[in-house]
Parts: sequence; structure tokens; C-alpha cells
Amino acid sequence: MQLIEALEHAQPGLLSRVSLAIRQHQLNQRTEQNYLHWITRFVLFHDLKDIEALEADDRQQFLSYLGERIEVSRARLNQAKQALTFFYEDVLGKRDDATAAA
Repeated sequence: MQLIEALEHAQPGLLSRVSLAIRQHQLNQRTEQNYLHWITRFVLFHDLKDIEALEADDRQQFLSYLGERIEVSRARLNQAKQALTFFYEDVLGKRDDATAAA
């Protein structure tokens, strides 16, 4: 399964939801690629779990994994944080203090 196909496998229509939100915010192509990459890795990290059930703790678990186990650079970790903030707020519509604080 290709990386991006995992979004559709996790929830039919999810890729379209993410793409629509990206277009609404007029993000450039590179940002779109980065966001899709990190959102897909996040969904795969959680074994394609129902995305509506994913909470701020799931997000923090993934970011901790990237920073501590994978040891991604600070810049890449910031990209992942931004992508997940976008995903939670603009795609899933989950706006809460835990998401903003992470």
C-alpha cells in the first residue's frame, strides 16, 4: 500500500477532506506534500485506527516517538507538529486546548 493510500484505507474520503482543507488555506504544493506525509505517517502509526477516535494523547504519543525513538531533526518535528495541528483543527474540526498546547 502506498503511503497516501493509507488515508483512504483509514477512512474513505479522508484524502479528499485533507486536500479540500489544504486548498481552502491556499497552502503551497510543498506544504501539501509535507502535511500529507506526516498525517499519513500518523494514521499508520496508530494502525489505521478510526480517525475520529484519535485524541490529543495519540498525537503526543506520535510526536514523542518521532523525537525520542526516531530522533528526527527539530525542523522535521516542527513540520509534523504543524501538520497534525492542521489535521486536528482544519480537517477533523477538533479545536481544544490540548491540541493548541502540543
